[in-house]
Amino acid sequence: MKNVAKTVGFKEGERNVFFHILTACNLSCKHCYINKEQHGTAQLSKEQIVEWMGLFASEKTKTNLIFLGGEPTMHPNLAYAIAKAKDFGFTVTVDSNGFLFNNLLEKTTPKLLDYLSFSLDGPDAEVNDPIRGSGVFDVCTENIKRAVTKGFNVSLIYTVSRKNLLHLERMVSLLQKLKVKKFFIQVIGLRGNSAAAASEETSQVTRKEWLDIVPEVARNAAKKGIHVTYPKVFLDEGEQFQCAGNVAENYFVFPNGRVYQCPLCEDHPIHSFQIENGKLNPVAGLRENDFFRLDIAEGCVMNKLLQPDTLEYDDQGKAKYKISCCLLKQEIVPEN
Repeated sequence: MKNVAKTVGFKEGERNVFFHILTACNLSCKHCYINKEQHGTAQLSKEQIVEWMGLFASEKTKTNLIFLGGEPTMHPNLAYAIAKAKDFGFTVTVDSNGFLFNNLLEKTTPKLLDYLSFSLDGPDAEVNDPIRGSGVFDVCTENIKRAVTKGFNVSLIYTVSRKNLLHLERMVSLLQKLKVKKFFIQVIGLRGNSAAAASEETSQVTRKEWLDIVPEVARNAAKKGIHVTYPKVFLDEGEQFQCAGNVAENYFVFPNGRVYQCPLCEDHPIHSFQIENGKLNPVAGLRENDFFRLDIAEGCVMNKLLQPDTLEYDDQGKAKYKISCCLLKQEIVPEN
């Protein structure tokens, strides 16, 4: 059947490294998850970047490396880091807010950078800019056009909140106009700014709102030839819960040396590993991975602890549904 979402199971023998090389950013997005009290304010040197990448390189394991910030293009050595990452054998992605500092498009090539991903949270400036900042929409879309013209594989990330959910459907025509073929729809996480100050811009949508709108928009985008990926969020009845922390290799690396396995945990000092003296060391004491092994009716333990408002119960106190691991995705690949 065409344009049906398929759950993308966790892949054995594949590793994802989400590498924050700095926490600085030129924007102050309402839903930014960076928490400088927990993640630090350092900018890694180019020598540190290469050394830390080496901790995750493996000839036997396919590894996807995603450069993040803050805004990673603010790092003057990002192009150098991309080339070194490719030398290590990584599949390389840069996630940018669209400003593309330090002439990134002129300093790297589509051969070295596998994917360049841009973030927009609205189909026009009227929706996007109140969330991400004045003038951001115009700058981001112009740089998307430049990247597409230069032959980069471009994708776009849209973080859904109550502020912009009803505008999601209009993103399809924008993606077509920009000639972007890959679309990531994200659910807002209550971390960083969005955890600190609840507002319309940072509030999560309900289960009904998500299921009524997101899958349908994804199907419509796929009909237009766009590859769409979005989080599963809510498990179907009878569907088994799996925690990526138990069955997959995902590492969220921050410039203060903290390495998490679950993004929901990043506001808390319960990281699994610490990079010290050029080594990836397990951290003693109560850690995030101690929670991963717990089996509860609500599905994700960390969601139950940190985002309980996403859950619903019947009159007997039984959970109406399970929340999936936040790293479990669904995708629709358009058929040729």
